[in-house]
Amino acid sequence: MFQKSKIYKYIGFSLLLSTLFGTVIYSQLSNRHKAIIKTQFFHITGLLNGDWLVYNHAGLYQMESPTFLIDGIYKSMEGPKASRYVQLNQKKEVLWITGFEIKAFDADTNKEVSNDFICHMNVDLNDMIYYENFGLKNRIGKQYPRLTSLSHGLEKFDFPKGFAVPVHGNDFLYVTTQTLNHNIPVINKKIKHEVAIAYEEDSEKLKPLLSKTAYIQLPFNAFNPYKQPLDPGSNQCIPVETKNHTYTNASGEKLSGHWKIPLGEISYRSSIDAHLALDQPMRLHFAAPHVHPFATSIGIFDKTTGKMLFNCPIKNHKKTIGLDKISVFSSESGIWLYPNHNYEMVITCHNTSNEEQDMMGSMFLFFYDKELDEKIN
Repeated sequence: MFQKSKIYKYIGFSLLLSTLFGTVIYSQLSNRHKAIIKTQFFHITGLLNGDWLVYNHAGLYQMESPTFLIDGIYKSMEGPKASRYVQLNQKKEVLWITGFEIKAFDADTNKEVSNDFICHMNVDLNDMIYYENFGLKNRIGKQYPRLTSLSHGLEKFDFPKGFAVPVHGNDFLYVTTQTLNHNIPVINKKIKHEVAIAYEEDSEKLKPLLSKTAYIQLPFNAFNPYKQPLDPGSNQCIPVETKNHTYTNASGEKLSGHWKIPLGEISYRSSIDAHLALDQPMRLHFAAPHVHPFATSIGIFDKTTGKMLFNCPIKNHKKTIGLDKISVFSSESGIWLYPNHNYEMVITCHNTSNEEQDMMGSMFLFFYDKELDEKIN
């Protein structure tokens, strides 16, 4: 039989070996994956408050996120984050979402801080339940189930007057909020996010909106994805990575939705016909863009007519990395898009830093939903 002292030695050696192995593996993780592990550890151990707080007022659903620790540089899509399911209420009545907002607060002082600590806030639908409840089962699985997203530079928006997104009060929405820090390498700051969803109960004067997600996808060399330089004018890209945001088109070509931009000015364009999936003319009333710093504009181009439908200017910080303002497209009268036209999303960038930067370009497009309007009424 083993002596107790030997058993303790074996246990101690095993723990030491496991710790060393874990440390080596952790050191090789990306910044994004390190943030996930650290945040879960802090919340599980209680070192940081891992609870969500909910304040549901008439017409305004507010949530306060768990506490996040900002302890270094976190570029877009890298920072600590948290998610939860929410219901605007527990009734099956139809409610009308009219807008979204997110703010950042110092968790110690509870004072509002810079939006530079906000990466994005996503709102996803369970499209199976959502469309079943409205009797539109033929739509299930046809669109990416993200309703919308707020991001750095676009921390608040309201739909045009007279338009809103209808949901049942007891529908589950999946909310994810993520932090950001482009500019302060030496930092130890606790941050919280406050998320607000504005809604109305009176539907008499509101028309329903249908959300479609469109995004830029650029070809890359699947066999040697990081090969440089690229052929000028090829519209190719160097992907940030090949695991996430990588797609395959009908021709089997690999495409990336998260790529690196070189120094200087450059533009990219990508077909969005498959994302729109128009089978009839539809009227667009609102578009919420999502881009990363150093983007200067994003818009939609009608290749059939040779005209830009609209273009959203983007204002960057002057002395630091970040976005002051992402403009939206908003129109009560709307603009028509047609199934027999071809459309592209176009993004322009100006990398004024001294190194390559990562980029994404997408839009949440909101169309008047005539079919749903008839169902509701």
